[in-house]
Amino acid sequence: MLGWALAFLGIALVAALFGFGGIASASAGIAQILFFIFIALFVIALIARAVRGRSP
Repeated sequence: MLGWALAFLGIALVAALFGFGGIASASAGIAQILFFIFIALFVIALIARAVRGRSP
């Protein structure tokens, strides 16, 4: 999923450079959704790590 996020970031930057409003807003919207998904997965991983504890 990180690859997709980077791809949409690149598309959004190129679209913003050329001024294509529709493409830029769609790519930025997808990038924003992926950002929040990654944040949620990160928090879940932190909680799971805290609950399981460190293995010896």
